[in-house]
Amino acid sequence: MQNNVLILDFGSQYTQLIARRVRELNIFCEIKPYNRLPEDLSEYKAVILSGSPYSVRAEDAPHPDLEDIKGKIPLLAICYGAQYLAHFYGGNVAPSNTREYGRARLSSIKGDEPFFYEIRESSQVWMSHSDTIKQLPEKAVLLASTTDVKNAAYKLEGETTYGIQFHPEVYHTKQGKQLLENFLVHIAGLKQTWTPDAFADTTIAEIKKTIGKEKVILGLSGGVDSTVAAVLLHKAIGDHLHCIFVNNGLLRKNEFQEVLDQYQHMGLNVKGVDASARFLDGLAGEEDPEKKRKTIGRIFIEVFDDEAHQVEDAKWLAQGTIYPDVIESVSATGGPSATIKSHHNVGGLPDFMKLKVIEPLKMLFKDEVRRVGASLGIEEERLGRHPFPGPGLAIRILGDITEEKVKILQEVDAIFIDGLKEWGLYDQVWQAGAMLLPVNSVGVMGDERTYEKCVALRAVESTDGMTADWVNLPYEFLQKTSNEIINKVPGVNRVVYDISSKPPATIEWE
Repeated sequence: MQNNVLILDFGSQYTQLIARRVRELNIFCEIKPYNRLPEDLSEYKAVILSGSPYSVRAEDAPHPDLEDIKGKIPLLAICYGAQYLAHFYGGNVAPSNTREYGRARLSSIKGDEPFFYEIRESSQVWMSHSDTIKQLPEKAVLLASTTDVKNAAYKLEGETTYGIQFHPEVYHTKQGKQLLENFLVHIAGLKQTWTPDAFADTTIAEIKKTIGKEKVILGLSGGVDSTVAAVLLHKAIGDHLHCIFVNNGLLRKNEFQEVLDQYQHMGLNVKGVDASARFLDGLAGEEDPEKKRKTIGRIFIEVFDDEAHQVEDAKWLAQGTIYPDVIESVSATGGPSATIKSHHNVGGLPDFMKLKVIEPLKMLFKDEVRRVGASLGIEEERLGRHPFPGPGLAIRILGDITEEKVKILQEVDAIFIDGLKEWGLYDQVWQAGAMLLPVNSVGVMGDERTYEKCVALRAVESTDGMTADWVNLPYEFLQKTSNEIINKVPGVNRVVYDISSKPPATIEWE
């Protein structure tokens, strides 16, 4: 990618937000763990050091090798990064005497510094650290302070190296995007050319170069990611792409046939495979959510291996993996953060499967996938479809999976989703679904005592799934939906609505 920015991850909860803000400037960036630097740094035009939950004074603190970066490539050090430069390059970092968390306001901004171009005096920033820089590193020039933090921003003379103790990537830093633009565009000289059209053109060219005339199998899900991946591949290799849509028995109500019908007019070569019995048999008796994910992933691989043998000389398996899948599975591409959950389409293939993997969307966030899809001419209705987890309803049924439970949840989900559409709420929600809980609750129907299932409805708003907030759906809608579910779905006598945000909760319950 041209104008590449490297973000070194030290385990900060905000690292992914840095990437999002950079990409909003139409500049491509990627996250790498601090201890796994790319061998070739020549393709990077700027480097950003993230924050970290560690203290630079700790023995186990992340310690990057900046020999080929500092003073040679424009460098922006955020929070931990800024303290790291101070601590190891002649300054002093010590525990803060005052609480340095939350909103603060800049002061004493050095007026002629391009780093603060159009940044207002007293502009609000967000602090999040327990250490503070008592003494700046060697050759440092103070650029700005706050009420409680004297050394809030600095630069190193003779270098395009900047350090800030606040977080420009978070919403609460009001001019954070401007600050990043100042560094990347006005100081590092990057061009803002990474657009959906540019991504599509570059990716199609790369696919042609990588695949040539070899055959590719792609697993379609009916969702945004696999659809955009399919169109990109089709534009690159045409009929050499063989799409397979697998019914794993865990799809939404009537989804298998509906998705096949939707793809008919797109010119794609699509085959439907009903493997529902195979998946349900494999999941029988399994309650552990990670094991359920891994079981589904394994069976997917087996199904695709079977289908690959039906396509003569197939060499590749394409997947609609996107960046949040990678980040949540391998902790910011292998960084020091903790793994949250595994994804069935992340991590490659077993040796017995003789297919190479291609993932054209693996560096994109969900909203970026939608913008690329729009640039490819994909219908807005298809691009606006809510995300649906790869393991399907298996991770929305807490506990073991049975065909009866799947049917119950399919009916509940259909009532909920159809209701959102009827009430004009669907497009206001980023993702919605229902969870079947592993508990029975007492109820009364027709003067008789019942002891039946409880379901939880979940609707969130988000841009990329990395963070999410619950949607305040109208009480009238929730009341009608609850009544309809209880009246029409045998086996359910209680409906609850999930009002948890991510973090600390995740969007799915498993």
